[in-house]
Amino acid sequence: MISLEEKLNEFERRNRAAELGGGIEKIEKLHKAGRITARERINLLLDPNTFVEMDKLVTHRCHDFGMSKNKIPGDGIITGYGKVDGRLTFVFAQDFTVFGGTMSRANAEKVVKIMDMAMNMGAPLIGLNDSGGARIQEGVESLAGYADIFYRNVQASGVIPQISAILGPCAGGAVYSPAMTDFIFMVKESSYMFVTGPEVIKTVTHEEVTMDELGGAMTHNSRSGVAHFAAENDEQLIMMIRELLSFLPSNNMSDPPNRPCTDDIMRQDESLQDIVPADPNKPYDIKDIITTVVDDHNFFEVMPHFAGNIIIGFARLGGKPVGIVANQPAYLAGVLDISSSVKGARFVRFCDAFNIPLITFEDVPGFLPGTNQEYGGIIKHGAKLLYAFCEATVPKITVITRKAYGGAYCVMSSKHIGGDVNYAYPTAEIAVMGPEGAVNIIHKGKLGETERAEAVDNYRKTFANPYKAAELGYVDEIILPRQTRMKLIQALDLTQNKSKQNPPKKHGNIPL
Repeated sequence: MISLEEKLNEFERRNRAAELGGGIEKIEKLHKAGRITARERINLLLDPNTFVEMDKLVTHRCHDFGMSKNKIPGDGIITGYGKVDGRLTFVFAQDFTVFGGTMSRANAEKVVKIMDMAMNMGAPLIGLNDSGGARIQEGVESLAGYADIFYRNVQASGVIPQISAILGPCAGGAVYSPAMTDFIFMVKESSYMFVTGPEVIKTVTHEEVTMDELGGAMTHNSRSGVAHFAAENDEQLIMMIRELLSFLPSNNMSDPPNRPCTDDIMRQDESLQDIVPADPNKPYDIKDIITTVVDDHNFFEVMPHFAGNIIIGFARLGGKPVGIVANQPAYLAGVLDISSSVKGARFVRFCDAFNIPLITFEDVPGFLPGTNQEYGGIIKHGAKLLYAFCEATVPKITVITRKAYGGAYCVMSSKHIGGDVNYAYPTAEIAVMGPEGAVNIIHKGKLGETERAEAVDNYRKTFANPYKAAELGYVDEIILPRQTRMKLIQALDLTQNKSKQNPPKKHGNIPL
């Protein structure tokens, strides 16, 4: 008969084996590369002593290629739940020290289990990805595991926040689950995402490209727009995830978490009075307005390296989380193009799905002209941003700081597409187009130089101001820039019980 002490010792042995993963040597190798282990990442992410691990002793069921003799408890993935700032959060972390973090059928089932639990409990799901992809020894079983995860990513979309951290290589089928989550974080110089790696590309297309050029953190943050954040190291990335979660509700039926506000809600900043230049063609940084008006000047920007002509991110006003969308006059004059439209649209839809009010700062001269944009489908992609704002039923508050020209005026959360409260600065210019272009079309070159200058000046006096729109009720109030914080908080209070539903339907057909 096996004694009680032997049974307890056996439990301890198996437990230690699971916690060691691929062993001391592989852990040390990871540390030497400046990275941390899956367990260390989880401990950093979650509040101290809150992590509860599930399926710790699961092993793979593969018998081919000698795999039956090589089993490690946990099988290369750690799953469970804990708390972030006291709120329930589910997490999985791929352990690169075990079979390179590859996906087996068994560890896919571990992920599926906590995804189902996250949905049932209405809590965010964080994936810490560090994987060599599908476990080749398992063939179609591994692929089936991926597909089970993809299906749940879609079911969970818009129901619970899903966040992916890429902390190592992520290739092939492994990239599609992160791509369907809400936010992707990457680490500079140590994380990569690509459908096919450099070697395959070289074989098929004869292109030579490094891993970093092909799918590094800055490639996906600045060129492809696949990723949303780039961190210097694992630790910084995890702190960024914790900050992001502080703005988000646990699920689509909850409100975002309010915080006590110690920043005076009536605060007026004289510096705002002259941020927008008198010269309509002179650029300024819209972030100077955003950071001045939000609580504690804290603006958590999303996708800061991509499509700089539109700014998106989270902040608080009077303690309430808000999503901010703003044209950036300091980059391409704040014009809307394909990349900025898609960037803005996805953010607007996320905020709408999770009950986060939208604040729009508008200074937009229109859509970017040119064959590249037309051939690339600016009509379709620009319509995504329009669709997203029209579809959104959360509180929508807009401040027109300067230019609001043409179709872009309509798109940027105007009164006509459901804006709840629309403000304008005295510097606002609301018109079909700029004065010079308008005169060229109206008079078609019939005017002399002096007459043309007078016509431009007349058009500017008529339309390069907010008063025509205010007379028609398209702008609710013209405000002084220094009042912006107070007025936005008033509007949030006004709209906090807003209740609006779109017509019943299975789903709309956004122009993808």
